[in-house]
Amino acid sequence: MSRGIGAAVGRGLARITSDVVAPYQSAVVRIGFSLTWLALLLREWVHRNELYGPDSAWSWAMAREWNATNQAFTVLTWHDSRLWFEIVYVAAIAASVMLLLGWRTRTASLLFMMGVLALQNRNPFMGDGGDNVIHLMAIYLVFTRCSRVWSLDARRAAHGRDGGRDVVGIVLWAFFTTVLALATGLGRLGTGWALLLWGFAFAQLAWWLVRHHAPGEPRTVMEMVGNVVHAGAMFVIAAQVCLIYAASGWYKIQGSFWQDGTALYYVLHLRDVTPWPAVSHAVAGSSLIVLLLTYGTVIVEVAFPFTLFNSRVRTVMVAIMMSMHAGIGIVLGLPFFALAMIAADALFLPTALLRRVGDRVARTASRSRAMTPPPRRTPSQTARP
Repeated sequence: MSRGIGAAVGRGLARITSDVVAPYQSAVVRIGFSLTWLALLLREWVHRNELYGPDSAWSWAMAREWNATNQAFTVLTWHDSRLWFEIVYVAAIAASVMLLLGWRTRTASLLFMMGVLALQNRNPFMGDGGDNVIHLMAIYLVFTRCSRVWSLDARRAAHGRDGGRDVVGIVLWAFFTTVLALATGLGRLGTGWALLLWGFAFAQLAWWLVRHHAPGEPRTVMEMVGNVVHAGAMFVIAAQVCLIYAASGWYKIQGSFWQDGTALYYVLHLRDVTPWPAVSHAVAGSSLIVLLLTYGTVIVEVAFPFTLFNSRVRTVMVAIMMSMHAGIGIVLGLPFFALAMIAADALFLPTALLRRVGDRVARTASRSRAMTPPPRRTPSQTARP
């Protein structure tokens, strides 16, 4: 028996160190959360100054004093000018696009995290459950290798353009370290964040040096380390999702309204979360539907972590959770919370399903390009010299 356990552990370690685990799931998480955050930033573009900028009710001085007590990271407390805020907001949008497309994903994931933390910690009272999930996942994504599939980085590597001098990567690294050195010299970073960011910069430098000047065993070792860190980050993401559902379900059980099956009746009558009053009141008008939805929500949230050990049951449960969050997003007017949780749920979808979906999207895109007529050429262009 001990030999069997040892062999199983050995196979598990070999799988973790030899290749990237769950590449499609990590790509879905990357795409889902970057798309959700990008949509939120674009939607709030008109109100950005009132939410996070100089016109916010939570003033710059209040945010600076608050963050000094809890050591929350945000570059928006470095300066109180409107120009600085606009630069950070636009940079957060750009980082979201970079991560969504998987372009220079290692750098994009770090910039994405800094953008999320900068805005959310500037005004921590504007978020909801979805913002909290994005906050956590933005940190975890930095430690994943989430660009192995469905990314521009993967496409560049597949076409053999991942080597060479890599001028773009060098410029990005030089710009990042210059800004980091300036912020460190001015005392804008705490010790913990300075160590994390400088550690990232030196890790990027070490990886570039090994890849270009020390192939063979050094590169193999660094690949193994990266795979192990990725596997650990993916485990933490999965555990975080399970913790969210378990804590939410067990917390609901303690409430009297959830115990008697009437909680959703009161939720559906809140003006702040009922963008479609007719729909909300129609659902709330049926006591049976309210009872089933109330108890069903508690049951699936509490049961979710225990259903992950069976692949078929897990897939069904993930579909139920996604449907539940889609309903929340539509009926209660919480689209970004719903998108964030759906992105988190997608982590548990089977690889075969994700590959089929990806192949279908790729075929659809190829047919669309094939159906697009070529641009017409003018007589001067068709004339021979």
